Amino acid sequence: MSHDDRPDEPAEARRRRGLMSRIGDLIPDAAARLGLADELRRARAVAAFDRIVAERAPAAHGACRALRVEGPVLVVEADAPIVAQEIRLHARQLAEAFRAAPAGAPVSEIRVTVRPRGSSSGG
Repeated sequence: MSHDDRPDEPAEARRRRGLMSRIGDLIPDAAARLGLADELRRARAVAAFDRIVAERAPAAHGACRALRVEGPVLVVEADAPIVAQEIRLHARQLAEAFRAAPAGAPVSEIRVTVRPRGSSSGG
């Protein structure tokens, strides 16, 4: 009996358990099977942009978010004009970091729109 075996566990349950895997390694395949691969990719890109803003433009962190990638353009929404200006000021560095991030995309431009939090996005 190995150190992982539990004496009170039936042999069938031990066989079913099999090799352990990290859940993060299983999610992409599961998302693809469920038709959610694009949504997972988008969520990871949004999270990557949030981390990059926290690092490189901390004054804007929490008041902006990546919405989507349109070709070479990352579309970002800011809660106020001053936040949009901060993103534009750091746009080159943010785009470079986003391109280099594992969950990023090959963007060359950041387009910022202003939409105060709580206002309707129209869809």
